[in-house]
Amino acid sequence: MSIQILNEETKEIIRNNIENIKREIASLSSKNGEVKLLAATKTVPASVINYATRECGISYIGENKVQELLEKYEELDLTNTELHFIGTLQTNKVKYIIDKVSLIHSVDSEKLAREIDKQARKIGKVMDILVEINIGREENKSGIDPDKVPEFLEFLSSLPNVRVRGLMTIAPNLGEKELLRNYFRETYSIFIDNSQKKYHNIDVEILSMGMTDSYVQAIEEGSNMVRIGSGIFGARDYSKK
Repeated sequence: MSIQILNEETKEIIRNNIENIKREIASLSSKNGEVKLLAATKTVPASVINYATRECGISYIGENKVQELLEKYEELDLTNTELHFIGTLQTNKVKYIIDKVSLIHSVDSEKLAREIDKQARKIGKVMDILVEINIGREENKSGIDPDKVPEFLEFLSSLPNVRVRGLMTIAPNLGEKELLRNYFRETYSIFIDNSQKKYHNIDVEILSMGMTDSYVQAIEEGSNMVRIGSGIFGARDYSKK
């Protein structure tokens, strides 16, 4: 079960989980600099999130759903924490989060990028984004086809209120962790190729790959941002979808 109540036992579990993950991350060798730990906070109450950020050194949190983000937002202490949007984002919901998040992870279409640019312009903001790559080339999965990344980046460079900070991917669910390395390795190669190109409004420095079950392999293959939810807060409470 996911953690829903903040008591001393809960605090100890969260603190130990974060310490263990940070220790393991520090022990790994990444090809891509310092690794940022993002806590994926889907279904996690604001009080629990605030403990993780205030007391356990979590500097990045990510929400998957616009409605849940809005419900929690006023309760979140973001004094020393960046709030990211990491889920699939519908175009008609961009306006609700544009002033609340510092990074949108899941940009994968010109339509969505144009809307982000439009809404950011309204409030005088340049919105940082990551381009999502469908590295497994799965039909029913979001993300840009790997071969179309340069073309998409070229388009994004024309949007004055959007700034690309990097790339992200969610590898196919294969069950065997070691099989994911090829996908992470290919994404890293795309990252390196495009980080060396000069685009306007584009600074490809973040490569977000790896979650609770795959962050070790992702870091070893070049990830410098991992998204960990259940590894910190326990399994998702899907009754709260």
